Amino acid sequence: MRYLPHTDDDVAAMLDVAGVASIDDLFETVPLDCRRARELELPGPLTEWELTDHMSTLAGTPIAPPQYTVYLGAGSYDHVRPASVSYLLGRSEFSTAYTPYQPEMSQGTLQAMYEYQTLAARLLGMEVANASLYDGASALAEALLMALRVTKRKNVAVSGLIHPFYRQVAKTYLQSTGYGFFEMPYGADGRTDLSSLDQMEDPAAVAVQSPNFFGCIEDLCAVERTSHELGALFVTGFTEPLAYGLLKSPGSFGADIACGEGQSLGIPRSFGGPGLGIFTTLTKYVRSMPGRLVGQARDLDGTRGFVLTLATREQHIRRERATSNICTNNSLCALTAAMYLASLGGTGIRELARLNYDKCEYLKSRFREIGCTIRFDSPTFNEFVIRLPDNASSTYDRLMDKGIVPGLPLGRFYPELEDHCLVCVTETKSKADLDVLVGEISS
Repeated sequence: MRYLPHTDDDVAAMLDVAGVASIDDLFETVPLDCRRARELELPGPLTEWELTDHMSTLAGTPIAPPQYTVYLGAGSYDHVRPASVSYLLGRSEFSTAYTPYQPEMSQGTLQAMYEYQTLAARLLGMEVANASLYDGASALAEALLMALRVTKRKNVAVSGLIHPFYRQVAKTYLQSTGYGFFEMPYGADGRTDLSSLDQMEDPAAVAVQSPNFFGCIEDLCAVERTSHELGALFVTGFTEPLAYGLLKSPGSFGADIACGEGQSLGIPRSFGGPGLGIFTTLTKYVRSMPGRLVGQARDLDGTRGFVLTLATREQHIRRERATSNICTNNSLCALTAAMYLASLGGTGIRELARLNYDKCEYLKSRFREIGCTIRFDSPTFNEFVIRLPDNASSTYDRLMDKGIVPGLPLGRFYPELEDHCLVCVTETKSKADLDVLVGEISS
């Protein structure tokens, strides 16, 4: 009862107020296949000495064998992390900092967030960035909610080539609100089919991802034109922000909101998290923006300082006026991104993006040489879709047995691409690595 202090009478009283008969009834909305049907199989208690030995054994067991060469991307990317970033983040004043509840007393934290906002806005070509959100998925969902607030409309249009997990999160946000969620299909070129918008009336937002889930670069000029002709906000998402070191920024195409995942900016993959939700928009929409915004000011003596300019969340203002229920932001992850961008600088980001692009193009050319099919002809960045040889499943398993993870099988998300893989290449792969992959597939 140390961690569950409520008595049976306490629980019964709370259930009565909630209007349900049992605790299980509280979770009726959770699908059965997402629930655990049996008790946790936990081992028995250990003595302090036994536990120490057990932890030492676990620590000596490699969880991810280093001999594997991994070509997985799909929203989480393997990049070299500068030693300067790792060193600086290890400093206690950064790693132990938390959300400043008395903001102006935390000038260091506020300045760090201000620097992050500046760099994020510059990278994406937008006017203003918030102090970050949880991850790319929540950033997309918040962008759609913001568009609904701004336009006062009832429907959103989302590309089917936005990361499947992001789309699912957005649907979850909207499913109980009464707003419509329209999913645009993709065309033969691996890009969003905008003609499907003819079926929609008065969308609040048209959201695409570029580079999209297939790695293809969307025609943002066409998306901007179509969105604004319909009176909708143009939302650009992304999972690979480094692409904008080489590609034109969303802001240069007239995006109203640019948001996505910032994990590539110096944040380790860490078996799936944490991530960084980057959210940028135009100044005219700033009061509808979720999260927090750090600004610059001067005190009575004229000394520069940093302040929490906007904090439109429930912890700061009345609930009915909150623009979102985001209760904090990933400050340490945002600081990581700021350190990473500052370490590389504009020239370094361009060179790194070009290196990623060139390696991806080299691998595509090698695949074509051995007769493999590149599924889509559109320009790509970092990743692309390949059709595996005749028996795709056995080819995949054979490569796994040889220590190569050749990419992400797409059948789970796109049944029509059952025998296809999404292959990702970053600067971490050498030419020799790429040649080995091609040789193993062709053998």
